[in-house]
Amino acid sequence: MKNFKNYLCLGLALTFAVVLLSCSKIPKEPPSNGAHNVVFKVEASAGSNLLVANYGYDGKVTQVGSLSGSTWTSPEIVVPAGTIVLAGGAGGNGASAASTIKMQIYVDGVLKKESTGSGTSLTVAVTHTF
Repeated sequence: MKNFKNYLCLGLALTFAVVLLSCSKIPKEPPSNGAHNVVFKVEASAGSNLLVANYGYDGKVTQVGSLSGSTWTSPEIVVPAGTIVLAGGAGGNGASAASTIKMQIYVDGVLKKESTGSGTSLTVAVTHTF
């Protein structure tokens, strides 16, 4: 039960962080000219276990729970013209203090942003602004 509460708190914290990050620095006019295909990828070091991931754009967040293993890839999403910001976050348990987690955002097949974290309690957040 204690672990469930910890995971629930972690998931809520990541969701809150993604929403806050997606609202910062919004320009008055969206710079995007067309729709984009977007994929989020998460990879943790060997022996680590992913638990939750969040991803989305412009405050429209999807949360995925009950993950297992050390890698996860979102389904490809099509973000509409005028999208301002992409945001994602993930969390899990590291095998040791040297464990790492990496989250990447791919736009139209090209890596646009990457962020990393480390430790036994793995968390990562990443944003990309058009």
